Formats: sequence, C-alpha cells, structure tokens
Amino acid sequence: MKLRSRGSKVDSPRTKVPAQVKWLILLASFSSIGYGYLITATTAYLPEQGVGSGQVGLIIGASGLAMILSAIPFGVLSDRLGRKRLLLGGLALLPPAMFICSWSLDPRLYLVAGILSGVAEGAILSTWNAMIADQTTVDNRDIAFSLSFIVNGAFIGLGFALPFAFPWLMGLGGWSSVQIHSWAFVLLGFVTALSPLSILHMLRGYQDLAPSAKLRRGNFLMERSKRTLLHFSVSNTLIGLGAGLIIPLVPTWFWLRYGIPDAYSGPLLALTSLSIGLAAIFSPRLAHRYGQVPSIVMTQGISTIFMLAIPYMPGAALAGAVYLVRAALMNMAGPIMDSYLMGIVDKEDRGLASAINSIVWRVPNSATTVLGGIMLAAGYFYLPFMLAALIYLLAVIVFWINFRNVKVYDEPSPGDPRGDHDIV
Repeated sequence: MKLRSRGSKVDSPRTKVPAQVKWLILLASFSSIGYGYLITATTAYLPEQGVGSGQVGLIIGASGLAMILSAIPFGVLSDRLGRKRLLLGGLALLPPAMFICSWSLDPRLYLVAGILSGVAEGAILSTWNAMIADQTTVDNRDIAFSLSFIVNGAFIGLGFALPFAFPWLMGLGGWSSVQIHSWAFVLLGFVTALSPLSILHMLRGYQDLAPSAKLRRGNFLMERSKRTLLHFSVSNTLIGLGAGLIIPLVPTWFWLRYGIPDAYSGPLLALTSLSIGLAAIFSPRLAHRYGQVPSIVMTQGISTIFMLAIPYMPGAALAGAVYLVRAALMNMAGPIMDSYLMGIVDKEDRGLASAINSIVWRVPNSATTVLGGIMLAAGYFYLPFMLAALIYLLAVIVFWINFRNVKVYDEPSPGDPRGDHDIV
C-alpha cells in the first residue's frame, strides 16, 4: 500500500459516513446508558453508602483486569473469525451486570458486575474500531470515529446524569435512595438488552472479512503493524498510567473533598460527556487543518495544563468547570487517535491492534486506580492530579517524537477490488 495524503476535503461526498455504520453506532448507544450509570453508582453511590475508596478502586481495577485478560484472545478471534459475533457477545454481557447490582449494596456483587463489564469491554474494544474501519475509507474514517465518539459520549452522559433525578423521585414517592438505585439498575438491564437484540437484527446479512492467509500460517501481526504498535503503545501506556491515578475516581474525589454526592457528581460526569461530544465535532476539521498527529499533540498538551489546575480551584464549582475543559480537550484527540491507528496498521490486524492498544492503556490504568484510591483514602487530594499531569506531558512528547513523520496508508473502499485510490 502507498502513503495517503491527508488532503481530502472534509465535506466531500466521499466523506459521508455509510448508513450501516450510523445505525451501528446508534443502536450500540443503549448499552452506553447502562455503562455510564454503572460507573456513577460504583464511584459515587457506593462511597455514599459507606464503601471505602480503596474498595471502589479495587472494583474498578478488577474490571480493568478482566478486560486485559480477555482482550487479546478476543482480538485474535476478531481477526480470524470475524467481528460480529464477538461484538454481540460483549453487548449481551452488560444486562446481567445491571441486574446483579440491583440485588444488594454488597461490594462483592459490584465486583462481579465489574468483572462482567470488563469482559464485555474486552469483546467490544477488540471489534468496534475494526468494524467501523472495515466499512469506511481514509476519506470518511475521521468523521465516522467522531460520530461514534459523540453518540457514545452523549448516551454515557445520560447514564451519568440519571442520579440527578433521584432526589425528586424519592420526594415524590417516599422511596429510599437504595430503592431508587436498585430499580434504576433493573430498568437499565432491559435498556442495555436492546443493543445486542437490535444489532443482531440489523447485521443479519452482514459478512465479516475473511481471515487472511497470513493469520492462518500462525503469524499474529505483520512486521509493519508490530513496529507501529510498539511505538503507539509507549505513549498509550503513559496516558493510562496517568489517567488511572484520578480520572476514574473523580466522583470519589468530589465526595471526599467537598461532600458532593452522586446526585451532583453524576450530572458533572454527564456534562463532561456532553463537552467531550461537542469537542469531538471539531475533531475532523482539526485533523484536516493541522494533520492528525499535530492535532493530537496540541489538544492533549493544552489539556494537561488544566489537569494540573483542578485541585487548586477554590471550590467544587470551579474545580468541576476546569475538569470539563480538561476532559473536552484531552478527549478531542480520541476519535483522531482511533482513526489514525486504524490507518497505520494492516487491515488484517485491526482487531488485535485495537485489543493491544486498549490493553497497554488499561494495564497501568487499573494498577494506578488502586493507588489513586489509596491516596484519596489517606487524604492526598492534590498529589494524584500532579502526578497525572507530569505523566501526560511525557506521553505527549513521546508521541510527537515517534509519529511526527508517520502517515496513514491508502486502501480500497469496502468491496472495491481496484486497489489504492487516487488523491481526491
């Protein structure tokens, strides 16, 4: 394959997202609602009920470990046998996780739910990006990943925001907080089940890519993919290391630092998802104007400044506002990075590449989440942010050094046998 110019116009007809990709993104969003609520309940509701931040960190860490252990075999199966069945299987694991949490406040049940959601995440991450990339081209891939990022963020935000209505419901019906949270889990168990059922119907005629001869000979990655992933993994490992110290524990931090319950920290996370989604709207334009790698470096670098400022803000409102800006800037690079990675690895390696990319982020993230929970439990409310900012800065520098001269590769359109495109 030849190197691809990034000169295609963002508003060209060839940049339109295929209809099936749009429907896939929309139907998967039902699962995002439940996943968002599960995060809020674990990190904010459990501490309100007396569960220690160390235990919360353990639950999050176990979920990450489950994803880590499952993602590599899922990635191999995704490239060998196809994406569809694995994606459906991962989505089908989320409803049981919701129902389990409705039974009791026992942290052990949340631990089981966290493990189930981690395995589900492993299956989804090893298929999702690859499925979108398989059905798009260099011309429309940035926009497709941005759309996925926006819709997914909006529906996760809806899950985050659900607890905001709970005080009103408690006053309306005289129900307890425990009852409301439990019933929400039951309702979301049915809502998350809509994703696998509807996608199963939509993809009934979808044909996965045939496994390549290279994989049948026992090689897991082509040499170019190996080199690319090695360099990409260095930066992503550092990002995961820094993020794990505080980002999953932000609701816990607000509770311990300011006494803010999930009725307010949940909506903050929802606003965060909304700001991330709005920021992602500009990702394709940003990548088109400055290039993918400069855009990633610029947004992540600026966001690091806001990360460092969060714990020094005078009050919860200002801290929340700065956190919103940091999240929008940092995650504006998300769809660009996903699209970029899918364009610099071989087509036959996308499933495994997505899995490896997720793992090298999640392994250090899971480890440092436990460490971050211990820091917060000990009263160190500034240190996690400072350490995270320093590690982020190092990650940005390393990414620029490794990829400033690496361009994406051109490829045929899905179903196009002619080979490489001409530059549009």
